[in-house]
Amino acid sequence: MIEYHKIILSEEIRELIRRYSLDEDLEHIIISVRDENGRTKRVFLLKRDFIRIANPDGSYADYPLEEAIEATLRFPSLLLSEALRLLHEELDAQISKIFGEEKEVVD
Repeated sequence: MIEYHKIILSEEIRELIRRYSLDEDLEHIIISVRDENGRTKRVFLLKRDFIRIANPDGSYADYPLEEAIEATLRFPSLLLSEALRLLHEELDAQISKIFGEEKEVVD
């Protein structure tokens, strides 16, 4: 007999599921996206606190599930590793802009 355990997701992840009308099953968050040809494809992300991305050189990085969802939605045609890299570049640029504006106001 297979016993399934309910996976508890954070409120932030629940909010993303509601905001983007994402599907889910017992073990996955399911994101429907369109490919370059306009066909719908489904991306399955395991319901875990972190997604581990392994690099070809053997190194790895763990990313919060919230970031993996956002990256998949923003850059659906890219590999998750590349989408996460671009997401982090955008976030870094936004942070730099915020701190840059604050610095200008203070001077």
